[in-house]
Amino acid sequence: MRIDLIAGARPNFMKIAPIIQAIQTKQQEGADITYRLVHTGQHYDYNMSASFFEQLDIPDPDINLGAGGGTQAEQTAAIMICYEKLLQQQRPDVCLVVGDVTSTMACSIVARKRLVDVAHVEAGIRSGDWTMPEEVNRIVTDSLTNHFFTTSETANENLRRSGVNQENIFFVGNVMIDTLMKNIGNLRKPMIWDKAQLQDGQYLVLTLHRPANVDEERKLKGIIDEIVQNSRELSLIFPVHPRTAKMLDKLDLSAPNLHLIEPLGYLEFNYLVKHAKAVLTDSGGITEETTVMGIPCMTLRDNTERPETVEIGTNELIGTDPEAIAPALDKLFSAGWKRGGIPEKWDGKASERIVDILLQRFHPL
Repeated sequence: MRIDLIAGARPNFMKIAPIIQAIQTKQQEGADITYRLVHTGQHYDYNMSASFFEQLDIPDPDINLGAGGGTQAEQTAAIMICYEKLLQQQRPDVCLVVGDVTSTMACSIVARKRLVDVAHVEAGIRSGDWTMPEEVNRIVTDSLTNHFFTTSETANENLRRSGVNQENIFFVGNVMIDTLMKNIGNLRKPMIWDKAQLQDGQYLVLTLHRPANVDEERKLKGIIDEIVQNSRELSLIFPVHPRTAKMLDKLDLSAPNLHLIEPLGYLEFNYLVKHAKAVLTDSGGITEETTVMGIPCMTLRDNTERPETVEIGTNELIGTDPEAIAPALDKLFSAGWKRGGIPEKWDGKASERIVDILLQRFHPL
């Protein structure tokens, strides 16, 4: 059995790492399974790409399509052209894609047109927000997928409602949590820890990158000002996404407790999260990690494709209105934040289940 593993952007690398390790384990046990790691080049900045390969012990890609840069349409087209050429040279049995980035959708389209099965890890998640490019990517990918690997019963139901046959849906758990559990003992202090004299539970972490929050100067300034003003003077650590950095360059932001830093590696960033008082973010993946680590999380969005982090975990949707930030932080500082629990099958074994299922489907006993 030959698998193409597609990775293109920072969230992909965290999801692909445990799948590679599960495949390698099966190979050692004598299973007939090989993989080709295809890096599309969607994220090509060191802190957004190469550092993750090093820290998560991901092998060097077999192929780098080098399709980074440009608009979404340009990037989609470049990935499709390059991946089609690759399939013309060697056709796998399965193209396995993860998450909901441009690379996920682009490679799924090419694979199905070349009559290659598509397996989608994190299938079925939906925000209902069509202004998010990721929502378009999810729906297009799932309309083409053959094997659906899901993180929750909510995702299962989304797929069933869209007409997917139950026999093709596999509730396996969350590969992001596989990576977190494997690396939780290896997390390491970032340089900002000593520089800002941080202490356990005495600082906040902020991440922002979604267009609704960062593409308009006034909105972005309003969000950051509200957090600073209501942070009880705790340090606010803000690893800045390249998209956000372009806008921040235009703003006059300065506060004694606000620390704007470069994007961090996986081990450093999750060290910050694990020891924080709380996290404020518009990322979906971070809400999963905070849920498992038991860290209060405020999501600066009006919707989420990961409702289990709200219903079960430590996450709360507070919306994109900056005026909602002060009440949320008041709740945090008055010890009113919920404790939360861990969703079903978020146990560090999702990747093993995925590889077992693929082997059963392509090499039944």
